[in-house]
Amino acid sequence: MTDFKDRERAEEAKFAMDEETAFKVAARRNRLLGEWAAGLMNLTEEETDAYKKAVVQADFEEAGDEDVIRKLLGDLTAAECDVSEDDIRAKLEEKSIEAKRQFMSES
Repeated sequence: MTDFKDRERAEEAKFAMDEETAFKVAARRNRLLGEWAAGLMNLTEEETDAYKKAVVQADFEEAGDEDVIRKLLGDLTAAECDVSEDDIRAKLEEKSIEAKRQFMSES
């Protein structure tokens, strides 16, 4: 019985660690996306820092990436940047890979 409990605890710990890693990678990806979008909108350094935080916060509105895509598309459209939803989705994939690489190199 002890082996089963030990295995169960190990699985729970692994799950928690995987969830934490996924959260950190997503937050990093969102900061990278915010930095990219801020560059397109010609924001100042201070505005860029605030915008990156706003993009991270936008991801808490609902599950999935649609809330982030919606925010970026709305902000970039309002700033009259010529960017489509497909462009944003492609950049999201690119920044996901970059965020994972950065996270893994730090670990």
